[in-house]
Amino acid sequence: FVPPLAHSPTPVSRAAKHERSPWEKCDHSTPRPLPHESMRDSPVMRMPEPIPASLVVHPKGPVDGTIRVPGSKSITNRAVLCATLSGGTSTLTGALQAEDTEVMIQCLQRLGGSFAGEADSLTVVGTGGRLRGPEGPLDVGASGTTARFLTAAATLADGPSVIDGTPRMRLRPIGELVAALRAIGAGVEALGGGDYPPVRVSGGGLPGGHAVIDARRSSQFVSAVALAAPYADRAVSLDFLDGVLISRPYVESTAEVMKAFGAHIELTNTGLEVSPGGYQPRSFHVEPDASSAAYPLVAAAITGGTVRLPGFRGDSHQADLGILGVLARMGCRVTWVDSGLSLEGPPEGLRGVDVDMGDMPDAVLAVAVAAAFASGSTRITNVASLRIKESDRLGALETELRKLGAHAEAGSDWLTVRSRAVHGADIDTYDDHRMAM
Repeated sequence: FVPPLAHSPTPVSRAAKHERSPWEKCDHSTPRPLPHESMRDSPVMRMPEPIPASLVVHPKGPVDGTIRVPGSKSITNRAVLCATLSGGTSTLTGALQAEDTEVMIQCLQRLGGSFAGEADSLTVVGTGGRLRGPEGPLDVGASGTTARFLTAAATLADGPSVIDGTPRMRLRPIGELVAALRAIGAGVEALGGGDYPPVRVSGGGLPGGHAVIDARRSSQFVSAVALAAPYADRAVSLDFLDGVLISRPYVESTAEVMKAFGAHIELTNTGLEVSPGGYQPRSFHVEPDASSAAYPLVAAAITGGTVRLPGFRGDSHQADLGILGVLARMGCRVTWVDSGLSLEGPPEGLRGVDVDMGDMPDAVLAVAVAAAFASGSTRITNVASLRIKESDRLGALETELRKLGAHAEAGSDWLTVRSRAVHGADIDTYDDHRMAM
């Protein structure tokens, strides 16, 4: 979004064409029949129409509107996995329709789960924790949650699995998760130099026990083990290496979803413990996605407008709702009501802040753009994990914000942004949805 005084449109282009994994041929040459024929035309399963190769964003004055944000991606993938492992039929409402949730469901189908969609709901017939070994590798695309969560879940399969994805996925670390799973008895091997996908999982069950897990680079390693742990032979306890857990709210969200499906998990400051007992089928509602909400919130902040977002809860564990506190410090007014929240951007303009965003890394991209229109300097710290996301997001932000005319400098775990004469530019998105937004 460009303020009214800037008149040059900003074309936003997609990066190089998505390259499929070398496993794709194997993955699709031996398809399994769909457990529910209705799934072929399911509104829940059908992906939206693809966006064009490039978009042009024109200058616009203050925004004013109500936006119904789609369901949370992170909660959808957690709930879909819990429902698939449960011992009955679950119904999920508000589940997100997106590439990451699509690949999760497709992979879980091949592991034995059954899915059918109708209107705004997804019906999941669980496996009781008994997954089947897939015929051929599981292609997770660019979905980090799917890659990490299924690496742990595949230990419960009755045969081996190979988990692979896009070329970028092969550059995203998974060694810490592999080490933790091996410590509790699973047969897992990272084929990409011991630290990166593809991953081979032997299956045959998860013995359980104690492990020290390195959660300094990604909280998904912890969530992955926790999600599979209710079906381990004995209790699973994890201690966080050096007591460090990055992006803790995401693990809190994992625990919340697990408890909703009847699992027993205790999360402490230094670790967690999960008791055996499995999941129970549930009717579960997926709340709106806080990560997606960051973009309309920043649009209102930048333009001095107002946006209303129904459906959000003040007691939500979603990490990226932390952006509300950041934008309030930058001068915005945030109001909570029973039906959701609203944000008003300051008519006098935003001001820069110094903020630790380690607990909400996905919101950094939106805040960085807001910083380009703020008076003074903004410094965002404790975000080293952005280097290993769908793209190197710190490097990408530095490059693209400079194209827009802002001063931007990125370090190993920080980003500094200062406003200058911001103008239109051709923006590369690095095949990364958050960079595009």
